[in-house]
Amino acid sequence: MNVDSRFDILLQPIEIGPVTARNRFYQVPHCTGMGYRDPTALAHMRGVKAEGGWAVVCTEQVEFHWTSEITPFIELRLWDDRDIPMLARMADHVHAHGALAGLELCYNGAHAPNFYSREVPLAPTGLPVASFSYEPVQARSMDKQDIRNVRRWHRAAALRARQAGYDLIYVYAGHGLSFLHHFLSREFNHRTDEYGGSLENRVRLLKELLIDTREAVGDTCAVPCRLSMDELRGGVGLEKAETEDMIGLVAEIPDLWDVCLASWENDSMPSRFGEEGGQEPYIDGVKKLTTKPVVGVGRYTSPDRMASVIRKGIVDLIGCARPSIADPFLPRKVEEGRVEDIRECIGCNICVSGDFTMSPIRCTQNPTMGEEWRRGWHPERIRPKESDKPVLVVGAGPAGLEAAQALGKRGYEVTLAEQATELGGRVAKECRLPGLAAWGRVRDWRVEQLHKLPNVSVYLDSRLDAEAVLEFGCPRVVVATGSRWRGDGVGRHWTTPVPTGDGAQVLTPDDIMEDRLPQGRRVVVWDDDHYYMASVMAELLAEKGFDTTYITPASEASTWSRNTMEQHFAQARMLEKGIRIQAFRTLSRIAPGAVALSCVHTGREEELEADAVLLATSRTPSDELATALARLRERWSDAGLEAVDAIGDALAPATIAHAVYAGRRYAEELDGPEVIGDAVPFKRELAELI
Repeated sequence: MNVDSRFDILLQPIEIGPVTARNRFYQVPHCTGMGYRDPTALAHMRGVKAEGGWAVVCTEQVEFHWTSEITPFIELRLWDDRDIPMLARMADHVHAHGALAGLELCYNGAHAPNFYSREVPLAPTGLPVASFSYEPVQARSMDKQDIRNVRRWHRAAALRARQAGYDLIYVYAGHGLSFLHHFLSREFNHRTDEYGGSLENRVRLLKELLIDTREAVGDTCAVPCRLSMDELRGGVGLEKAETEDMIGLVAEIPDLWDVCLASWENDSMPSRFGEEGGQEPYIDGVKKLTTKPVVGVGRYTSPDRMASVIRKGIVDLIGCARPSIADPFLPRKVEEGRVEDIRECIGCNICVSGDFTMSPIRCTQNPTMGEEWRRGWHPERIRPKESDKPVLVVGAGPAGLEAAQALGKRGYEVTLAEQATELGGRVAKECRLPGLAAWGRVRDWRVEQLHKLPNVSVYLDSRLDAEAVLEFGCPRVVVATGSRWRGDGVGRHWTTPVPTGDGAQVLTPDDIMEDRLPQGRRVVVWDDDHYYMASVMAELLAEKGFDTTYITPASEASTWSRNTMEQHFAQARMLEKGIRIQAFRTLSRIAPGAVALSCVHTGREEELEADAVLLATSRTPSDELATALARLRERWSDAGLEAVDAIGDALAPATIAHAVYAGRRYAEELDGPEVIGDAVPFKRELAELI
């Protein structure tokens, strides 16, 4: 062990009530999109984090009663004793590596439409359900018996959590997702009894649940309280001063304060809109209110910043969700003096999209996330090579870089050829766009790993055609040559080219990233991609002084980015920069100096003056090399070529996370057992028939 003395404070143990955390690295509760559907996969994922050195590893929210469930989201459940084995499996995997297991009990209340249970939601005040999707459901106001019932249900769930082996059992009042948050908030709590009105009354139920939980399990389990410090909504929602007063009323009852922001998108702010440590102004001062330890988050990726936050007395433990996903071994690398090997979170929030799409969690930086059990992948280990056949990787974008470094770690001789004069492919270009600098870490970490691999040779400014590849004589070739944005408007709305007149100025994101700017002042950005690119392009053009209009057939800008919790941030920024947004409009024709738009509902057309049009629609795989090699297949044997595989965007354009995953998958599966017939190539958990 070669610990840098700057980080000693991060490795000190700390008492949390009756239990002791071995260091200051704390994986706060975070969702995964797996929950009750994939409990074994979830257990293995959390176990890998414990192996990686996290002192505390928590679940996502655990629904403790069927009268409050948030279908279609897939979380964990602890409705009755039958759920105990599922949760015990995760605790066992965490304990196997010496970490503490935490469980976040949750009753969503006014956030739960109850589409599965079909129970009427309960809330402090009968209001429409405040969910993500505007469900046409209202909650009813809880009466005194309802409150007594929830206290009883919570206590029973805490006892089940202890039976399942958990060391920390949460009372959750954060993010605007918990009924306790709604009791604390004047916005949602309109009660006139002892649970509403004054600050003391609104805190009453939180205090009762904390005491109930301490009495039930506090002799052996720590009882943390998770609380939102601010909703960033001005006087409409909770604000820091009021929340600090609330903490003051119950300061010594919980064993730990886990402080965050509300709502969830503010707490998990994408890097495009928020810096590392952005929550510090809101959590600073909590430690003055209590003698109990405090944990807070802030997408911390730098050990220096982590140590500084503790030394300044802002927190006692470093809370992480996304950084623990990007690098489950972050604590171990600090402990071993390998901070340069930390796979830093880029803050893209693709991990969050798993929860919103009800699919297993994924990560742009860590392609093994969610695959620990399903495919047997590990973030720090990969099996040795099983042949001495070298590999040629053509293209050093995210897919090619990941494939090359993973193959290199397996022990293969790898040649990585890149036609550009820098590594990174699309990442090298996109990280220069407004707000996306952190995305360069996808390239930087992989380049750092390649530098440590003597069996990997990297060649820049090396354009290889099919003849050159055949002459190279390498038996396995990976084509990771990326993709390029289409310039004809073909995308989701139009599957054939948009009519374009001669002389019309049409640009793509590739043009802008290569510094080819529009001629003229008026620019229309047509978004049929619906993720981040069009809004970033509009933002960049506005910053450069162009009169910019953003057009989309969707109901809002960058609509898919709701899944990464950044849609409203993107739309707000565009509006702040003076960009006009026209939704429900389709680009019908492009002419010199003008475009024709039509309403997606009525078909009614209008004309808009425009000197140039930027199309962000879809991309074409840069698969010319793979195609050319396929045409020359009869010559492969003589050239010693056995296999050519296109991966990532060169096969089918998608997100950067897809590309990194494709690179890892190629490296993992090379020389591995063949899938027999149509067998499912990964493990899945099947429901038991009763």
